[in-house]
Amino acid sequence: MPIHFNHTIVHAVDRAAEAAFFTEMFGLPPAVEFGHFLAAHIADQASIDFVQHGDGDIPAQHYAFLVSEEDFDGIHARIRERGLDHWADPQAARPGEINHHDGGRGVYFMSPSGHFYEAITRPYGGGDPV
Repeated sequence: MPIHFNHTIVHAVDRAAEAAFFTEMFGLPPAVEFGHFLAAHIADQASIDFVQHGDGDIPAQHYAFLVSEEDFDGIHARIRERGLDHWADPQAARPGEINHHDGGRGVYFMSPSGHFYEAITRPYGGGDPV
């Protein structure tokens, strides 16, 4: 039986702000309450579930999303419209740029809780685009 991704939990300083930032930046419907989570639904019946982190000290995580060329255009436009810092690389050595790995485009940007979100149009290593 194949394994399918279902959900992950993202700890947030302010779960509502983190969920709103994520859904707005990725052009998704608003997150919905699910227990003590705010669940943002993505493709393949999966979700990104935001939870309030108790002490405010959250280790930064990296979340990468494969998006279409059109969605990338929207994400990149929203990054620029908001004046967000963004990078072509995970080391943040190429500020204000995007990458073109494997013939696609990619960008890294930081969430309100300090997580690195990444949008790419082709899987690294040459996989098929969305």
